[in-house]
Amino acid sequence: MPRKTAQDFDQELLILFDAYVHGVVDRRGFLEKAQKFAVGGMTAVGLLAALSPDFASAQQVAKDDKRIVTSSVELPSPAGYGTVKGYLVRPAGTQGKLPTVLVVHENRGLNPHIEDIARRLALEGYLVFAPDALAPLGGYPGDEDKARTLFATLDQKKTAEDFVASAQWLQSHPDATGKLGVVGFCYGGGVAHALAVRLPNLSAAVPFYGNHPAAEDAAKVKAPLLIHFAGVDERINAAWPAYEAALKAAGVRYTAHQYAGTQHGFNNDTTPRFDAAAAKLAWERTLAFFSQTLKA
Repeated sequence: MPRKTAQDFDQELLILFDAYVHGVVDRRGFLEKAQKFAVGGMTAVGLLAALSPDFASAQQVAKDDKRIVTSSVELPSPAGYGTVKGYLVRPAGTQGKLPTVLVVHENRGLNPHIEDIARRLALEGYLVFAPDALAPLGGYPGDEDKARTLFATLDQKKTAEDFVASAQWLQSHPDATGKLGVVGFCYGGGVAHALAVRLPNLSAAVPFYGNHPAAEDAAKVKAPLLIHFAGVDERINAAWPAYEAALKAAGVRYTAHQYAGTQHGFNNDTTPRFDAAAAKLAWERTLAFFSQTLKA
């Protein structure tokens, strides 16, 4: 069966799914409202399944790929939940120190897609760490609905400190050059923005369709930014003009790209919202940006 794309679904349904993913409506609310789109033998439950991630089909780098070395690590986070757990990946057979990239997940914790993103980046010559914000609650549970429910119970102030601790730990890793970049998606895009505010020694930040900091915080940003926006994403895009004006006023180096016709989550190749052409271009831009800022 051909893989479905965003064009196979009504735009109103895609907006409803985005609301469901971000906790604006619960599962029951989604199914009730999605019922009117259930035609041709498709049920509302079937629509939800069709829109939900299929991790196996999108994996690009296998967990046991011989080109990489992976490990699970723990590190202290005294201002956060006490301990951070995550996924560390590096290219195999490398000598010397490596530039580093922190990968920040969406609002479901460290799922297989984000682990795959970490492996992809390791193959580009980086020491990569992907923390799991759900570690204090037992870690990613293997189910997106359960993960989303758990995520809503986190103390976000403590979680924010866990990401700061993760970034500082990675930057000071014995195998690191000290150059640190961060890339995040959706919730993680917001974290990437927040780390650019918090960390004066950050070398680069790449938020994918993430919430923006308060305009008054723009002056604290020292790292160059590469910001990716979906074309159809009013929830995120509406706040951009004010933050862009603040970045300009503060003299922050930034580049922003909006990908026409794409949905929030267009880079996530596990769901129908994935846009192959836009994701390819955004990823190429991201790799070029990291090469310039972290490897030069």
